[in-house]
Amino acid sequence: MRAKSLILCIAAFFAGDIGVQAEAPDYRFFVAGGVCAACSHGITTPIDVVKTKIQTNPSKYKGGMLKAAKEIVAEEGAGYLLAGLGPTVVGYGLEGAAKFGFYESLKPISMQVINNKAVAFLVASIIAGAVASILLCPMESTRIRLVTDPKFASGLITGLPKLIKEEGLGSTFDGLAAMLAKQVPYTLGKQVSFDVFAGIFYSLADSMNLDGENMKFVISFGAAFCAAILACLSSQPGDMVLTQTYKGKSSGKGFNDIVSDIWAQGGLPAFFSGTGARLVHVISIITSQLMIYDLVKMGLGLPATGSH
Repeated sequence: MRAKSLILCIAAFFAGDIGVQAEAPDYRFFVAGGVCAACSHGITTPIDVVKTKIQTNPSKYKGGMLKAAKEIVAEEGAGYLLAGLGPTVVGYGLEGAAKFGFYESLKPISMQVINNKAVAFLVASIIAGAVASILLCPMESTRIRLVTDPKFASGLITGLPKLIKEEGLGSTFDGLAAMLAKQVPYTLGKQVSFDVFAGIFYSLADSMNLDGENMKFVISFGAAFCAAILACLSSQPGDMVLTQTYKGKSSGKGFNDIVSDIWAQGGLPAFFSGTGARLVHVISIITSQLMIYDLVKMGLGLPATGSH
């Protein structure tokens, strides 16, 4: 019955049913989420390019992130480190707006029908991650194509239409299963743990008679850093599957086939290829993203995460 009630509440949320005891979505969460995601992913594009190259050709790039970066620059030029910048900024701007906006808006709805706060937050994050995955798929498909095939197109404006023309719009969602495998654990690890760590750190500050208001920056940074590590490790297998899915689209292999292929390459460790580069990438993204998120929220009149 609880699951049915939650579904009805979520449906009412999207339909704007005033009969449900839930506030209308606050646009400020969507704005803050979009701004922080677009900025954080945009400025870390070079790291993402190196990570993607390592994942798509691990036998070639064996010497770590810095060595791989030098090899890529030597082969393709420094400008190649910005490959996929357009779809990254646009895609993750939309993804961030949906992920943060729906997560924050669905938390109170979930708590109406789920007595356990932690479970309610998990449910909200899963739904938000799923919605964000659908929005992100076409952009991520274009980004990975631009990185793995430098001659494909010059950027988002030419790349996405060309991809749709050659393979059809539906093809850009071929990686949805892989995207969900990455984004749902990523959202759980990032947003729920950020809430949890921020709350813990504010409680610690109170217990030590420290002024939490004056420590918002420190607390946000610490909570974001811890959340970044959890998000990276929990979503790394899904990220590997996603990269290989778009890399091997021409082979016609599905999600299960891709997973089997990766496993055949080296078992569980094969799913963590490029983890070093991705850890640097994700920590850079999430720490800056969640810091920007809290700053934008406070600038729009919302309280810092965990401070209320």
